[in-house]
Amino acid sequence: MNPPPAMGGRGLVAGAVTAATEWLVEPLEVVPEPARRTRDRPVVAVVGLGPRSGATTVARALATELAIRDASGACAVTARAGSVLCLGTAAAGRLARSLASAGHSRTCGRLCLIDPPDRLALAGTAPGLAPLVFDEGDPRDAAVVAALADRVVLVGGPRVEPALAGVVAASLARVGPRPLVVACRPAEDSGWTGRVDIAIPHSRLGAQWAIAGRQPAGDFGRAVVALADLMERWE
Repeated sequence: MNPPPAMGGRGLVAGAVTAATEWLVEPLEVVPEPARRTRDRPVVAVVGLGPRSGATTVARALATELAIRDASGACAVTARAGSVLCLGTAAAGRLARSLASAGHSRTCGRLCLIDPPDRLALAGTAPGLAPLVFDEGDPRDAAVVAALADRVVLVGGPRVEPALAGVVAASLARVGPRPLVVACRPAEDSGWTGRVDIAIPHSRLGAQWAIAGRQPAGDFGRAVVALADLMERWE
């Protein structure tokens, strides 16, 4: 499958539904089993609804908040292997060493960024040590991480048609928990009203802190805290 094309805020609903067919989950037999099990700590799948939707920013901001709330003081986040310039905390360093066999890892603030060859194995190992967040930007893999997760968060940005969120959420709910919908930097007339659970305002500094595994402040940070709170009571 190819990712759905990005759409402007004025895109037709029919166009969004057409694009969403590219997001519909694969047949259930491709989803790893056992998909979910009782865990000490949460596993969260953050899925972007389109290019530059802000999914990585939300994934790391949420992961940082989960790290703060967890006794380990750290959180594992999937990310492609690469260099990271920011320093990690001691807790993140301990987690990276503990997960060294699960894939290439490095620290970033409170986060342990890991590129796992086997996501099912990581979902079985990491929650015994710290919370785990899958940062998923590829719609072809969205069903797999949704099936592995205790919570699913869909992230839409300014270039995403809001109607797409409901279609994708209904699709992924077939194999995982009912997703929460987050809108990043929504404009007042963008059409997200009534379609979103949490709106995260524009903040370049907040996004920079989130990417670096630090707790963002201001309205951006408060929105992330509200998202974490909502996840705890989401059914």
